[in-house]
Amino acid sequence: MTTTPRSTPLRTAARWLLGGAMVFAGLSHLFWARREFQAQVPDWTGKVLDKDAVVVASGVVEVMLGGALVALPRERSRVGAILAAFFVAIFPGNLEQYTKGKNGFGLTDDRTRLIRLFFQPALVAVALWSTREPRR
Repeated sequence: MTTTPRSTPLRTAARWLLGGAMVFAGLSHLFWARREFQAQVPDWTGKVLDKDAVVVASGVVEVMLGGALVALPRERSRVGAILAAFFVAIFPGNLEQYTKGKNGFGLTDDRTRLIRLFFQPALVAVALWSTREPRR
């Protein structure tokens, strides 16, 4: 029987917080904030796929990744890498929200939309750091 490598308490707390935030965000995609998220889907995506389908699919992925961060401790490094890639993949939506001045989630001016762009790299860093195997 293989054991799960131990994580530090701070990394574990960050991973659980991130997992909970992802589940919450995913559920909001599916239920109460679908229109807000549809406004963030890049216009070029809507020409190929239905914007609502993109929102629903990304919500399902967020719920799954958030749950996996907590429920699959042996796979945490792999899940963290997938989550980091997911954050990179959705960045064009945030970028388009800024460049086209799209309102959503209380981001109603260029300054707040620009500040939000800096949170995406931070999320990538937390996803990777919180799931990294501790050195022995």
